[in-house]
Amino acid sequence: MSLDRIDIHPTHRYGDFKLRSGKPFPFGATLVPGGVNFSIFSSHAVSCSLVLFQKHAREPFAEIPFPDEFRIGNVYCMVVFDLDYENLEYGYRMDGSNNFSQGHWFDPSKILLDPYAKNIGGRDVWKVAPDWSNTYQHRGRIAFDDFDWEDDRPLEIPPEDQIIYEMHVRSFTRDPSSGVKESHRGTFAGIQDKIAYLKELGVNAIELMPIYEFDEFENSRPNPETGELLLNYWGYSTVGFFAPKAGYAATGKFGMQIDEFKNLVKELHKNGIEVILDVVFNHTAEGNEKGPTISFRGIDNKTYYMLTPEGYYFNFSGTGNTLNCNNPIVRGMVLDCLRYWAAEYHIDGFRFDLAAILGRDPWGAPLANPPLLESLAFDPILAKCKLIAEAWDAGGLYQVGSFPAFGRWAEWNGKYRDSLRKFLKGDGNVGDVAQRLQGSPDLYAASGRSPATSINFITCHDGFTLMDLVSYNHKHNEANGEGNNDGSNDNDSWNCGWEGPTDDPGINALRRRQIKNAIALLMVSQGVPMLLMGDEMGRTQQGNNNTYCHDNALNWLDWTLLTKEKDIFQFVQHCIAFRKAHPVLRNPDHFHNCDYVGIGYPDISWHSSRAWYVDWASSHHLAFMLSGQHAKQGQQPDDDLYVAINMHWQACWFELPQPTKGKQWHLFANTGVPSPQDSYNLGTEPPLENPQGCLLGDRSVVILVAK
Repeated sequence: MSLDRIDIHPTHRYGDFKLRSGKPFPFGATLVPGGVNFSIFSSHAVSCSLVLFQKHAREPFAEIPFPDEFRIGNVYCMVVFDLDYENLEYGYRMDGSNNFSQGHWFDPSKILLDPYAKNIGGRDVWKVAPDWSNTYQHRGRIAFDDFDWEDDRPLEIPPEDQIIYEMHVRSFTRDPSSGVKESHRGTFAGIQDKIAYLKELGVNAIELMPIYEFDEFENSRPNPETGELLLNYWGYSTVGFFAPKAGYAATGKFGMQIDEFKNLVKELHKNGIEVILDVVFNHTAEGNEKGPTISFRGIDNKTYYMLTPEGYYFNFSGTGNTLNCNNPIVRGMVLDCLRYWAAEYHIDGFRFDLAAILGRDPWGAPLANPPLLESLAFDPILAKCKLIAEAWDAGGLYQVGSFPAFGRWAEWNGKYRDSLRKFLKGDGNVGDVAQRLQGSPDLYAASGRSPATSINFITCHDGFTLMDLVSYNHKHNEANGEGNNDGSNDNDSWNCGWEGPTDDPGINALRRRQIKNAIALLMVSQGVPMLLMGDEMGRTQQGNNNTYCHDNALNWLDWTLLTKEKDIFQFVQHCIAFRKAHPVLRNPDHFHNCDYVGIGYPDISWHSSRAWYVDWASSHHLAFMLSGQHAKQGQQPDDDLYVAINMHWQACWFELPQPTKGKQWHLFANTGVPSPQDSYNLGTEPPLENPQGCLLGDRSVVILVAK
């Protein structure tokens, strides 16, 4: 039956407005024939009013109380007819108890944002200060979908074949050196302008730091040294979970951020690149007891947040509050949100910030089978979406290797990061590194989880960039205005002999070599590699390992580095292409450590400076060979590969194992020699001069392929 045939008509009036009882589902504001259906939940409010504004107007033009008969259970639902919904903004007033010790914060003087608002105004243009005297800063708007997706759909790239590139939307193209036109800098449109670059680099998934609506002015303050305004730049403080950030859209001032972001997703998919969203369901922008009332607190504080018996906020997020995610209502909201992004935006996957929180009960104790994590794992709409957990939280719950996975969840592997960092600077454990290089079977194999469970990374937005990791022994966060007390003190970094920038050619050469060592090992590891934006061109944050508050060159990607650090970019590009060309590096299952296809070599064998011998007590030398005939469980035969690692400060001769009969070792990469001989394009790898062995320079990696 077409919509114009549905019998829907007013039954009530309030002033000039025609009303009728609405539908409780879906929550939010939904277009229906002749009007808009408004639906909002509160289990403790005693009354609710709908507040209507003309777009951008300071004062509402109407407030409509929900009649008692329009309340179904704990849901207020009402259809309002004949609204000019394209020029409408709306909010709610809730009344009820205001008793802190009982967990209730109802205040009818506050106008509240709809938690299900699909489009949010109030911060339409980045860093344009609003009218702070306005009592309704964040405004719900009606979203209507007329976007033509054509035949687009999520790409469903097998997890083990992914190469993820973590980026911040604004930082990626904000700098004038990006070359995108001025109106596109720092926006979704700017990323679209750079799709050709992402393809040239070779990544096939981008992971976007938070794009849900947030307030960049939250906790804003002047830098005590420079006077520059410090912001909530990264956006890990959500205002509205269903709405893309208008300030990230070139068309945000016109209210077109939804279409702009959808068009970005569509164009990325056309170019074989998936989109993963970094989502923050552990806390909201309302903060602790001193924070603002924006939405959840005034709608149903006791339901949405985890509270102490005295009414204070549990703070497992480190940011003031913690969402009560395993409450059925909140769990439903999270599910609704992710389903919406998967269905309406064709999102390929989600990375969950501080995901360990999602497994806590309302009093903070870890649950054996968290209902939310189970629901997400088995949800039919999310069935093909990647689910990635940051498997720890700020309250000390660390679950890398033990996150409740239900056969679906991958993990940011913090142990991979730590092991590789230590090994790169020469104080690691080769046994531990061997586990990380083969997909961390010590963490995942026993529970039947694949190598792709491990999202391998050496750097991410939290902490040093790769260039800073090899340039600084200590963090330098003075520009944050917190006395250098913020950010991690445990970085496992090494400055290669001098703190910060230097003109010493030897130190600079060592730093580039260490960067290439890191990239080489990342790209030959089983699991899913993740690269931090700019690491492929030596981006620096000048030793700041917590740039969460800077809208300036500390965060913006300097595209002139592509020329200055061309050798780093070329090496990364070659390593990515090499990984994509060799399925033996992308196995869906853990190694068997035996020859199950009958060719005379096991699927993986371990070596040291001597072939077929490993000194597991060593902390500097390690090598391994992958038998190509075992690639993808023998289903996709490949070349044999050999990787030799010398993290000692002196050169070392490595004896080579013989490859499969009839083949010869060819050199793909040697970080110990100058560019451009440090890596080769596919198909141009020269044969090794001495098939019996090769000399590895100090702190270097060699990768061979048998042809």
